[in-house]
Amino acid sequence: MPKSVTRTYSRYTEEVLTLLAGLIRAARLENKMTAQDVADRAGISRGMLSRIEKADPKCEIGATFEVARIVGVSLFEAEPGRLAMHSKQVEYKLALLPKSARKEKKVVMDDF
Repeated sequence: MPKSVTRTYSRYTEEVLTLLAGLIRAARLENKMTAQDVADRAGISRGMLSRIEKADPKCEIGATFEVARIVGVSLFEAEPGRLAMHSKQVEYKLALLPKSARKEKKVVMDDF
């Protein structure tokens, strides 16, 4: 069996996860939604919801975003039209950028 990899996360990532987890839990409680109700609506287990609310970085991002949407936490833009506009801008920017990133080759000056 392969060894499990211990991954470390930056302080920023941990703080953002903690913030999002807190927002999700607060919104769920404000809306008087049980953990089981939210988990059922999101199509995840109650344990997974518990991990999301505890800021576990190994939770699926899609599941986390879905839970946030269900409880009413706005992640980017509240208006779907604005979100679509931002998506189009990113698509346009990606179309202008190269398909892949390459490191510059260093030219060695060995003419002594």
